[in-house]
Amino acid sequence: MKRNKIIYWISTGLLCALFMFSAMMYFFNYPRIEGFFINLGFPVWIIYPLAVLKVFGVIAILTKKVNLLKELAYAGFLYDAILALSAHIIVDDGEFMPAVIAIVATAVSWVYDRKVFGNYEQDLKKINV
Repeated sequence: MKRNKIIYWISTGLLCALFMFSAMMYFFNYPRIEGFFINLGFPVWIIYPLAVLKVFGVIAILTKKVNLLKELAYAGFLYDAILALSAHIIVDDGEFMPAVIAIVATAVSWVYDRKVFGNYEQDLKKINV
């Protein structure tokens, strides 16, 4: 059980650090992020709402107050990282590694959240694994 907690906290810490760093870049370095979004073909109006959602997602995962919000945060982080990975690959700018790390950290944190805090076996039964 101790090993599972260590894996959970390392992956969750990495996940939260990546997304908080990303959100802070969106807030405090807007012109640079705007250039990235234009280069990737994304609308720039979404930068601030995305930053706010990333901060709320980190809070939802760390506090675990509302299970639905925590699950939505994990899903949102996974979708964000997958879309970031695909955008960086399509543009071929070589900046895809943080997205890969975010995908792996999100998956590991989500799996070990169930192992450490419960409902892992019930979740596996629901999906027939």
